[in-house]
Amino acid sequence: MMNYELIEVTNKKTIKKFLQLPAKLYKNEKNWIRPLDQDIESVFDPKKNKLFRNGEAIRWILSDDTKNVVGRIAAFYDKKTASKNDQPTGGVGFFECINNQSAANILFDKSKEWLYKRGMEAMDGPVNFGDRDRWWGCLVDGFDHPPNYCMPYNFPYYKELFQNYGFQNYFNQFTYYRKVEFKGLSEAIQEKAERLNKNPTYEFKYLEKKKLEKYTEDFRTVFNKAWSRFPGVAEMSKVHAKGLMKSLKPILDERIMWFAYYENDPIAFFLLVPEINQIVKHLNGKMNLIGKLKFLFYKMTGACNTALGLIFGVVPDFQAKGIEGGIVMAFANEALKNDFPYKHLQFNWIGDFNPTMLKVLDQVGGYVLKTHVTYRYLFDRNKPFERAKKVNI
Repeated sequence: MMNYELIEVTNKKTIKKFLQLPAKLYKNEKNWIRPLDQDIESVFDPKKNKLFRNGEAIRWILSDDTKNVVGRIAAFYDKKTASKNDQPTGGVGFFECINNQSAANILFDKSKEWLYKRGMEAMDGPVNFGDRDRWWGCLVDGFDHPPNYCMPYNFPYYKELFQNYGFQNYFNQFTYYRKVEFKGLSEAIQEKAERLNKNPTYEFKYLEKKKLEKYTEDFRTVFNKAWSRFPGVAEMSKVHAKGLMKSLKPILDERIMWFAYYENDPIAFFLLVPEINQIVKHLNGKMNLIGKLKFLFYKMTGACNTALGLIFGVVPDFQAKGIEGGIVMAFANEALKNDFPYKHLQFNWIGDFNPTMLKVLDQVGGYVLKTHVTYRYLFDRNKPFERAKKVNI
């Protein structure tokens, strides 16, 4: 019988082992793309991650009798988001493990114990100690496609490791796909757009870099009205919004970041970015000098032919008024120009608790390319389990 040892990640040596484990596990997986080390480490840096102000995070690696690292996991909680659930809920993430339930259970048990001691009554996983658009969900379908930037790719057996432990499906996350072409847009979308275009109080326009501060605040305004009411989603501060836009600035493309206005007030956004995993796959996790030069080379030579939809939001007062149709058609009119560099679109992270957005993606001719699952584990095994409540946005 194999014996395992849990080791807390506390120094350069253990950090290196934590980061290198996936490279060892997925060395023969052609679709896996190694994430940038700096993207992972920024999650666990209190100077870069604001959630440390009201929370904690810890990491472990798991080694076997031969001192080989065979698993890893992180556990974390943020008091503000934890309290938005029916019970205080923390998270586990960055889980990697060999196909061995006993090894996985050791990682899950330690995380549960650590979270329980800090007042948590449940844990979600695999999730991120940060924004939902990164490192969120267990891939359960779509293994023949590479992961999107900062999204998980894992072996099919991870689903069983989570479910066998007792995690249950809290919600599904769908990644939709469609080609950049006019064909496939529903008549309903076109009719909504035509109706709004005749009304001068509505305006649809894409971001201007020279006015980035203005659009950053417009984004924050819509986000806080549309998204912060979701369980587990905290209100976005000005500092956080500026930090987010600053992180996107090196890859920001004005023509794929759209906003809707009513009488000059922001009411919706539809934000896409270049799918830079088409470049990151060449960097082996390193954004050092050589990595930066490679990045610039592949960026300049047109390696990114896919745009990735990050987030879509409509403030509650303007939902069900056709705003989504107007903003989609405004984007489509720009995307069909001859100099538009993107030939493919992927719409990341559409939760099954959001039927409105699922309907919109169907209407624009998209289909599900990949499915991730966010699992939840209740510490009180006698408490009834409930899936995420459906909402409209």
